[in-house]
Amino acid sequence: MCAVQSVGMLPVEHLHLEHVLQTVCVLESVVCRSFGPEGGQVLFTQDTGQAMLSRSGARILTALRLEHPLARMVVECVLKHSTETGDGSKTFIILMASLLRIIHTTACREPHVSRTHTSKAAAETASARHLADKMLAFASEELDDLIAAAVVPYGCCLSWEELSAKSQAHSNNPCVQNLLASFFQSRVGPTHCDLMSNLTCELLTNWKFKNDSPSSSLHFIRDNLAALHTPVSGFPISFSRLVEGQVIHRDFAAPCPRADLQPVKAVVLTGYLQPKLLRAGEVLELGRGEQSEERNIMDFSAWGERSLECVLANLQSLGVSVLLSAVKQSAAVLALATQAEMSIVECVSEDELSLFQRLSGATPVRDCRVIEPEHVATLTFCRPILLGAHRYVHVAFHDTEEKITVKPCSLVLCGLGEGQTDQFACALKDAMRMLLSTWDPIGITAAPFKQCVLEPGCVLPAGGTFELLLNNALLQHGSSCSISDHTNKGVPAVSQLLAKALLSVPRQIYYHSPRRLLQTQTRLLSLTKNHLSIAHNKILTQSHREDGTLTEPCRGEVLMSGSGLESVSCKSQVLLAALQCVSSLLRVDAVLRTHTALHTQSHRRTNISWAGTEDEAED
Repeated sequence: MCAVQSVGMLPVEHLHLEHVLQTVCVLESVVCRSFGPEGGQVLFTQDTGQAMLSRSGARILTALRLEHPLARMVVECVLKHSTETGDGSKTFIILMASLLRIIHTTACREPHVSRTHTSKAAAETASARHLADKMLAFASEELDDLIAAAVVPYGCCLSWEELSAKSQAHSNNPCVQNLLASFFQSRVGPTHCDLMSNLTCELLTNWKFKNDSPSSSLHFIRDNLAALHTPVSGFPISFSRLVEGQVIHRDFAAPCPRADLQPVKAVVLTGYLQPKLLRAGEVLELGRGEQSEERNIMDFSAWGERSLECVLANLQSLGVSVLLSAVKQSAAVLALATQAEMSIVECVSEDELSLFQRLSGATPVRDCRVIEPEHVATLTFCRPILLGAHRYVHVAFHDTEEKITVKPCSLVLCGLGEGQTDQFACALKDAMRMLLSTWDPIGITAAPFKQCVLEPGCVLPAGGTFELLLNNALLQHGSSCSISDHTNKGVPAVSQLLAKALLSVPRQIYYHSPRRLLQTQTRLLSLTKNHLSIAHNKILTQSHREDGTLTEPCRGEVLMSGSGLESVSCKSQVLLAALQCVSSLLRVDAVLRTHTALHTQSHRRTNISWAGTEDEAED
C-alpha cells in the first residue's frame, strides 16, 4: 500500500519499520504526559490567543498540526476508535508504540536479515509485517476466550438496575458511580469527576423508558444529548444541575404565554404558517395599468391575510397558545399572533423539535390548512428561563402511559469559560459511548459467526488490572504453546510478545511509583494462583435468571470498596484496534510528497505546554 496525495511525478519517501516506530513514538511522548490518574493537563494556545486546557486524548491529538501523512493516518484511526467507544485514545497510542518496539526488536533478531543496510531495512520491515499479522490473527481467534476465562472472573457485571440507580443508592451499589468517576477523572480531572459522575447517574435515572432495554435508553440519551444539555459559561461547574422538562435553545419571537395558562397547548410547525400565495411554477398575472396592478396586489394581500386569520382562528379553537417553528415566520404572522395572544418560537433546531415530538407525542404540522387534534401537544408549562446570559424557552410535559418510569429532564452544564464547558459536554457524550460499549460488548474477534463471549456490563478495577491479568494469561498460554511446539525453538510465542506489550500501560500508570506497580502485580498474581479464591467461587456458584443474565453482580476479591472501575469491553476493543492499526501502518511502502495545502483547522496550533493537576491550573 502506498500513501499518495497526488498523481504527480514527485520524490518518493520509502518507509521502513524504523520510520513507523519513530512517528508513533512522537505521538506517544505527547499523550504520556496526560496519561493516568497523576497525568497533567495540556494547555493549547490557539491562533486567536485563546488558551484551552484538556486531558482528553482525542482532543489533544486533534489539536496537533501534523505534516506527515503517517502521523495523520494514526490519528484518524484513534479518532475512529474513540468515536465508537468514547474511551482509550491515549491507551491506543501507548499500546501501538509498545507493540512496534517489540516487533522491531524481534524482527531485528531474525536470522535471515541481511547485513546490507538497504536490504536489511527491507527484510526487517517484511519480518515485522509477518509478525504483526500473526499477532492480529491470534487476537482475532483466541483473545476473547482468554479474557472471558482469565480476566472477567476477577471483576463484576453491572446490572441495569445499578446503571440507572438513584444517587441515594450509590453507597450500597457503587459500581456505576466508580466506573463513571474513573472515566471522568481521565477527562476533566479529579476535582470534578465525582460531580460529573453524579450528574450522569441522575440523568440515567430519569431517562429510563418503560420496558426498554438498557441499550435503548443509552442510545436515546447519546443521540439526543445536543438537545438534552445546555452549556452555560461564566459559572463554576458546581452550579450544574438538572431541570424538569426540555430547554429549547431559542427565545420567544412573539410574547410568551400567560402565566395563568394551565395546561398549555402547543403545535410544532415544520414550515411557514402563512399559506403560500403562489404554487410552484405559477405566475401572478397583473392587469394593465396602474389601477389594475394596485388592485390585484391589494386583493392578493387581503386574501393572504384572511387565510392567515383563518389558520390562527383554527388554532385558537383547539386551545393552542404556543407555536414551535422550524423556520422564521413572516412579520405578518408575528403581528397577528401577538394580537391573538399566541406565542411563537422560531428557528428551533431539528434535534430539539424531534425530542419535543418524542416526549409530547404530537405530530408536526406540515400543511397549515389542515390542523387536527393529533397535532396539539399538552404541556404542564411553557415559560422563559434565564441561563447565564441567554434566555431560552422552558417546557414540561404531561405524564403519559409510555413515560411512567421516565422523568424528562435537561442538564444545565456550567463552566468558567466556553472551552471548559465544551470539555465537560464532550466528556459527557464520550461517557454515554463508553457505557454503551460496556453494556453491549462487541467481541474483538474478526472471525465470522463467532459470538461474543463477554457478558454485558463487565468491569474491572482501574489502574492496570486488565493488562496485568491478561498479561499473566498470555504468558501461561505462551508457555503451553512453547512446550508443544518444537519447531520454533528460541522464537518467543506471539502470545508472549503481546503480553510484554500490555505491560506498557500499567508501567505508564505507575511511572512515578514503581513500588505500587510491583505490589499490584504481586497481589494479582497470588489471586490468580489461588484457584479456590472467593472471586472464582462466586463465578461458579452465582445464580442466573431465565434469560441468562446474572441475578447479582459477581464481585471478585480484587474488587474493593471505593476503587475505580474500567470497562472490560472497551479495554478489549482498544487492544484489537491498536493491533489492526499497527498491521495497516506496516503495509505502507512509500509516501509521495506534494505541495498541496493541507485541509486542517487553521485556528489551532501545536503550541502546547504541560500543566499540572486541574487544581493547580485553576489556582
